Amino acid sequence: MSKVKNPNIDTLTEEIQNSNYKGASAAEVQSHYDINDVSDDFYRLWLGKTFAYSCALWEENEGYDELDQAQMRKLDLHAVQARVKGAQRVLDIGCGWGEQLRHLVEVHGVEKTVGLTLSNSQAKRIKSLENPRIEVRLEGWSEHSPEQLYNGIISVGAFEHFSKLEISQEEKLEGYRNFFKRCHEWLEPSGWMSLQTVTYQNMFREDFNSFIIQVLPGVDLPTIADIAKASERLFEIVTLQNDREHYERTCKAWLSRLRANRATAINLVGQEVVSRYEKYLTLVCLSFHSGANGLVRITMQRIDNPRY
Repeated sequence: MSKVKNPNIDTLTEEIQNSNYKGASAAEVQSHYDINDVSDDFYRLWLGKTFAYSCALWEENEGYDELDQAQMRKLDLHAVQARVKGAQRVLDIGCGWGEQLRHLVEVHGVEKTVGLTLSNSQAKRIKSLENPRIEVRLEGWSEHSPEQLYNGIISVGAFEHFSKLEISQEEKLEGYRNFFKRCHEWLEPSGWMSLQTVTYQNMFREDFNSFIIQVLPGVDLPTIADIAKASERLFEIVTLQNDREHYERTCKAWLSRLRANRATAINLVGQEVVSRYEKYLTLVCLSFHSGANGLVRITMQRIDNPRY
């Protein structure tokens, strides 16, 4: 596998590295995912065995008790969309607790997976797997500098952290554009990327719920148009599906599990935190039910000779 070098985009790399990163800080991410050093135990109560803190992929008649199965189906979807079966190197941007990394290695035969996270607890859990084919880096995409190209890139539930509400729309699009430039630089020619993110749908940016910001600081959402604009002439959007109803079902499953394990959760993190997450999950359910937010899963292919 060759060292990263892309003459069509190398002239942009210095510009990207010198620009100010506009997304969530490590401290903001850790405030949500690293709760009192017991975050793993707390999240395990309601996320299920996959530790997947993102929208599952449901079949029509599945119940909430089949959450783990629906999450595994989601992991398979992104592996298929990124065309990485048997690949040498795959990058997972915003890898969470590492289930996608493990799944790629154990099920899809990927030789080496690299995950990026800003959460200490997530990185610690991935390292505990002690799998030489799985590497985790405690860094964001703007800091990442691989020595070799990737065959495919997957990013699930991280794009929401790549902007902040306090920056302008122009700065927001610039940040997204820089993200896609970096992904373009890291991918092999004609490589594939699978992206999943929550979007603004029937709402405006200024309508973002202030309570959700308190629970999940350093967050903003793209519109589908933002993604298309930021990735144009870098990636071809091949497929796009909106599964907002799947996220409503996922959040309801999480809420059901949290309530079923409420006493244990209170012992771990306290009444206030549990109540806050119950309210948070309820509001998120409502946002997807009403259509205020969407959940898109996008297949993208690298354009090898972009025009600037």
